[in-house]
Amino acid sequence: MTEDNSRALYDRALSVLPGGVNSAVRAAIEPYPFFVQKGDGGHVIDADGNRYIDWVMGLGPLLLGHDLPEPVRAGIQQKASEGPMYGTPTEIEVDLAEFVVRHVPSVEKLRFVNSGTEATTSAVRLARGYTGRNKIVVMQGGYHGAQESTLVEGDADDPKPSSAGVPQSFADHTLPVPFNDEDAVREVFEKHGDDIAAVMTEPILGNYGIVYPEDGYHEFLREITAEHGSLLIFDEVITGFRVGGLGCAQSEFGITPDLTTFGKIIGGGFPVGAIGGRAEIIEGFAPTGDVFQAGTFSGHPVTMAAGLETLRFAAENDVYDHVNGLGERLRSGLTDIVADQAPSYTVTGTDSMFKVIFTRDGPGPEALEEQCTAGCRQNPTCPRYDYCPKNAGDVKNAETERWRRIFWGQMKDQNVFLSQNQFECQFVSYGHTEEDVERTLEAYKDAL
Repeated sequence: MTEDNSRALYDRALSVLPGGVNSAVRAAIEPYPFFVQKGDGGHVIDADGNRYIDWVMGLGPLLLGHDLPEPVRAGIQQKASEGPMYGTPTEIEVDLAEFVVRHVPSVEKLRFVNSGTEATTSAVRLARGYTGRNKIVVMQGGYHGAQESTLVEGDADDPKPSSAGVPQSFADHTLPVPFNDEDAVREVFEKHGDDIAAVMTEPILGNYGIVYPEDGYHEFLREITAEHGSLLIFDEVITGFRVGGLGCAQSEFGITPDLTTFGKIIGGGFPVGAIGGRAEIIEGFAPTGDVFQAGTFSGHPVTMAAGLETLRFAAENDVYDHVNGLGERLRSGLTDIVADQAPSYTVTGTDSMFKVIFTRDGPGPEALEEQCTAGCRQNPTCPRYDYCPKNAGDVKNAETERWRRIFWGQMKDQNVFLSQNQFECQFVSYGHTEEDVERTLEAYKDAL
């Protein structure tokens, strides 16, 4: 395997881009990232002609894979041929909005924006404007984009910015609590309940391993926010239209949030974000309300076409059966491999998401016959229950450096492209095949 072209491109990039990249996670690959030339089904081909099975899928948006089905490609090309954009509404944005409203039970209206970060930023502003309150409760390790209100670390008693350039005064209004910790949430509501505008959480932590909620946790969040007049925001940028199909993760968990943020799949691989929810709340956005939100490229017709055609294709074909079936096969196979070769490690994920977390402790191989068979479900009867990650701190305490510095490269050497660190999750697409799954499981066996 040669990497001369990727190395030369990275050398050029270092001269004109900070760190040689346009998103920090891409620099996690050492000593330098490979540069992709094109995608092909469930694979990518790099600048040197090396082919990899791609389980990153653009960090989630490529539900259909790199080869778009003909009706999806045709819809995108038609819109692109009609002109880039106009600075005025188009029918296609109404069509996509109507599709989302029909399929996601909690969404009565929505506002399209240009990224997941823009969606969560706008949702926080809307929650504050609607409630007249200032504070936001977030989950430690939950990722809600590169925005000031959620680039916060520490705990609710001592929140601090997690990035230079974020004033402490911003962090003071953010209350981080551990995921799956009801007592911590009760405590912040006891102290700050009159000034909590919203609790914002991913239904499943997707940027810190993949951590599943314990039974009843989301129901608890729904109840305590309603009790205190706060909003519940589900950040479904990752899980939206992937977990739970067209109804999203909230339908799988049976929870109705007040607001939902979307990204990734809702734009079919093009830059996009959206905020949806109850009409009376969404109407708080200008021009009908007092919360200012605007964007030149919001509702971009090419993006709207990509999102609509992607979701229509998923609705009319066996997309979810295919990707969820392969996801189940991957997690089941990985569970068997880990039990045999690395019994302390934890297989996580659901539907078309998967990951192996290099947890340090486990119940011992003799107890693993009764474990969750295709991804941790926080089942109290599972022998791994006391050892599986329940929040971001548990994932952070795993062998993250071993994963990044040794394991990732071993998988790459076998032409399997995994997410660049222990924390980002991995995704199955409609372009993947049974052969891709079997080759990947063999690579895991060898690497582990």
